[in-house]
Amino acid sequence: MRAGLLGMGKYVPPTVLTNHDLEKRLDTSDEWIRTRTGIEERRIAEDTIDTSDMAFEAAKDALQSADIRADQIGLILVATVTPDKIFPSVATMIQERLGAKNTAAMDISAACAGFIYGIVTAKQFVESGTYDYVLVVGVEKLSKIVDWEDRNTAVLFGDGAGATVVGKVSEGRGILSFELGADGSGGKHLHHDKYLEMNGREVFKFAVRQMGETAVNVAEKAGLKTDEVDYLVPHQANIRIMEASRERLGLPVEKMSKTVHKYGNTSAASIPISLTDDLAEGRVKDDDVIVLVGFGGGLTWGGLCIKWGK
Repeated sequence: MRAGLLGMGKYVPPTVLTNHDLEKRLDTSDEWIRTRTGIEERRIAEDTIDTSDMAFEAAKDALQSADIRADQIGLILVATVTPDKIFPSVATMIQERLGAKNTAAMDISAACAGFIYGIVTAKQFVESGTYDYVLVVGVEKLSKIVDWEDRNTAVLFGDGAGATVVGKVSEGRGILSFELGADGSGGKHLHHDKYLEMNGREVFKFAVRQMGETAVNVAEKAGLKTDEVDYLVPHQANIRIMEASRERLGLPVEKMSKTVHKYGNTSAASIPISLTDDLAEGRVKDDDVIVLVGFGGGLTWGGLCIKWGK
């Protein structure tokens, strides 16, 4: 039996930062941000809320959605580039808070592709019989590494967390295929020193090409034609990059997940946050074939093709 996603959960901070708010502090405009990125607002965590706090809330939701107890989890994987501290890991922090005793735990650093890396890692442990259930969380507090005086990056990012429980699913359902990749030579284009720094033009070119290629690749690896894909959940980085992936698959607009306007780019959290919203709003149904695809600093990328359902 294949591994699949048994339940989803999310957490976004209550504080909303709109484009109009940013107009007051930066040389930018709502129109400029919307037309180039698709972003209208993003969520920003207060100083009292750190990465592990958001991860904990999303994890609780995912466990409830999957109807799995914390003590049934064999491994916790947290994808993040903004941990509370260098160590202990966010995964061990939420392990303690969840009461997941005798559970292994570690963080994954693959930037915006981290959630995909986490699911693929979880799949290996579940399908090998090592663990019955693996909790995978994508979470970022990017507001603490953004230079709020840099209009090129400050307008893009938000905070939040999304989570899933990976376990075995019924015959015919689950993860049909995946692709992971990296190109360390491009790391200079998107990195973190004192602040997050990005060469927007180079990252855009890479993302438009790689997101589309990976989306098509995972469909083909699953033995499917692109017109057999029902729904696309791309990393919510930029509406133009997302649209390029959708067009490569030949999907209509209504078959692509879009939350970038509400939350901005939440890095490793963007795909699970979007998928959680899609499920709640009935856009993804049992036996739908969905493609998840993301890219991030490293440079890294990853994709999954899943037949949805338990």
